[in-house]
Amino acid sequence: MNASGASIPELRYIRGVGPKRALLFQKIGIHTVRDLLYLFPRRYEDRSHFASLKDLPAGEPITCRGEVLDVKFKPLRGMPLVEVLIGDPTGTLKIIFFNQPYLRRKFEAGQQVIVYGKAESYKNDLQMPNPEFEIVDDPEAASIHTGRITPIYPLTEGLFQRSLRTLLKETVDRHLSGQITDHLLPEFRRKFDLAPLEEALRQMHLPDSFEALERARRRIVFDEFFSFELQLFLKVRSIKTKYHSPDLKASPELLDEFKKSLPFALTSSQETALLDLKSDLSRTVPMSRLLQGDVGSGKTVVAAFAFMAAQRAGFQSAFLIPTEILAEQHYRTLLNFLGPLNVTVELLTKSTDADRRGRLTAELRQGKPLVVVGTHAILQDEVQFRSLGLVVIDEQHKFGVHQRNHLLQRMPRPHQLVMTATPIPRTLAMTVYADLDISLMKDMPKGRQPVSTYWITRKKQPEIFEHMAVRLRKGEQAYIVFPIIEETEKADLRAAKEEYERLRKTVFPKFKLGLVHGKLERETRESVMRAFTRKELDILVATTVIEVGVDQPNATMMIIENAERFGLAQLHQLRGRVGRGPVGSECFLFGEPSTDEGKMRLRLLTKIQDGFRIADEDLKLRGQGDLWGTRQSGEPFFRVAHPILDEELLVIARNEAQKLTGQISGAAPENIPAWVQKYLEQMPKTD
Repeated sequence: MNASGASIPELRYIRGVGPKRALLFQKIGIHTVRDLLYLFPRRYEDRSHFASLKDLPAGEPITCRGEVLDVKFKPLRGMPLVEVLIGDPTGTLKIIFFNQPYLRRKFEAGQQVIVYGKAESYKNDLQMPNPEFEIVDDPEAASIHTGRITPIYPLTEGLFQRSLRTLLKETVDRHLSGQITDHLLPEFRRKFDLAPLEEALRQMHLPDSFEALERARRRIVFDEFFSFELQLFLKVRSIKTKYHSPDLKASPELLDEFKKSLPFALTSSQETALLDLKSDLSRTVPMSRLLQGDVGSGKTVVAAFAFMAAQRAGFQSAFLIPTEILAEQHYRTLLNFLGPLNVTVELLTKSTDADRRGRLTAELRQGKPLVVVGTHAILQDEVQFRSLGLVVIDEQHKFGVHQRNHLLQRMPRPHQLVMTATPIPRTLAMTVYADLDISLMKDMPKGRQPVSTYWITRKKQPEIFEHMAVRLRKGEQAYIVFPIIEETEKADLRAAKEEYERLRKTVFPKFKLGLVHGKLERETRESVMRAFTRKELDILVATTVIEVGVDQPNATMMIIENAERFGLAQLHQLRGRVGRGPVGSECFLFGEPSTDEGKMRLRLLTKIQDGFRIADEDLKLRGQGDLWGTRQSGEPFFRVAHPILDEELLVIARNEAQKLTGQISGAAPENIPAWVQKYLEQMPKTD
């Protein structure tokens, strides 16, 4: 039902759709007229200016208008041709339609026609092949396809631009007023200069000008951000009012004891993050915090305090980690931090032997306050926590939504700490991790060496290999990384294997090399990486499986082959595998990008070490098209809004949603103001 009480018609009952076309629309999630009104163009073309037919520029998109002077049909074998000659007071132009014989019945001498396309020179004459066109019955009537700012819509198989554009105009003209009621409070519209919803939707589909289009877009962007943030904060409030977590009694005295046990001074970021955790863990409101820091910023130390607090309060902890080798590394690190504090740390992975697994699962069922570090093995049915008080997840995007929630769905609800070394721009964090409080760790521990980064052409490859050999002979280690891109995975993998054999036999015959890639059995892959961490290998030839999961301070060199095929943030993550020890490290980018963007990406990496700056630059370079390319289920998807380009509106929407939900006494529907309820019901839901 809409605001006036009328039901929202299904799309199949709209003129020009019908049952068959309705099925095509369902493929892209459009079931009703309202859904169709929110199918926005992916771009616009300015076809509003008519060029005279005399001296049309060749090869440029152009809009022109003329009278049909002649129509010819040429039934050429395999490619019938329709030729339409049009003219205006300045000259003539031949319009050519290939393999569309039915069009000969469309055109008649004397008609007025508007065409849009590229003119091409053919036998010393200009012609325009397969243009978009519109026959103008009423010269004063508004055009749909040409002669205006023309919308270009996303398509699926069976849907075509002209017919979709015609349908949207019909829908806007006939159904917009009856289907849309603006539930956003007038004071919001006045305060933030937002267009009424009906006007915004009309201008998004049929813009009168680019100024009107920008005003319409501003309203749609605000709605997308505001409805998302409202839903999010209501969900967060529901969790905080519905669930309770144990008070882990993280007192100032406990924090002092922990800090005194450490053999090094904490950074200011670590100090701040520890205070955040102390505050969170001393309440019965469930902690949901993101600990975001660059590679090597010392996040595990901060997590260790949370584990200590949970154990001292008599509760169990789970540390969920995406790979077995990384779990082993975190396990050893925590033993160093927590062993002197008499905190019991255990490791549980697929490789854990049966006897140890049986003992550990029995202790967990009995409620023994343990810290369990592990992989997906922690999520098995046999692993039953009796008194789980804290869940820490490393790189949560490596886990599915249901996997992440598996450990949280219990009473009392465990506190949750999410750690990531993937730098996220502030505006993106307000969406992807918007339901988490955020602690940023921007400074690095003393002694951490910057990684000297060089963009190298292939001509200098022998020189770099010789330089690496000199350092390898000193006992240092190196990575050589190859891309595996999904579309060309087989060819990439073959190239990586062949290059590994070449390196092993002809370039570095006196050194020990290992190869790891995603197609290897997990046990084989992790066995090779363990050999590298034990210094049994000099060079690890790898794909991006090492992006997260190898910590070898002795590795001081990295070569990244075909570096132009990686994203900027991914290059930074790979570079983070070196520079972990006291010796200066180097990263060599072998790449010959053909685009300005590719060149800029590699140039930026040679100049910037700060992962947060790199994340911002990466998002600017990739733009909206790739923003949600690796989107996890549960993360937001915006049809129009862009968290970077529309940061101002994102911040406004977030602040207003926060204020509003802070005034709501509970998250049950009866406690939500009526206008908010109606506003959210009308807005298309984000994924």
